[in-house]
Amino acid sequence: MKFELEDDYIELYKLIKVMGLTESGAQAKMRIEEGQVKRNGEIEFRKRAKIVAGETIELADDVIEVEAAVK
Repeated sequence: MKFELEDDYIELYKLIKVMGLTESGAQAKMRIEEGQVKRNGEIEFRKRAKIVAGETIELADDVIEVEAAVK
């Protein structure tokens, strides 16, 4: 799945919530804390990590490709 980034970055937990992979921001934070989220192939524990265009986020079988929005 793809996400078009409108700003310079999006915080990791917000991206997971916006993409509908969790029901709430709190649940997204919990899954990050538990080491269930990978950023560019590496486990990411920072809930507020700044995700920028070109990065890939993985949660279970879901893969999010972050792209810059066309302006």
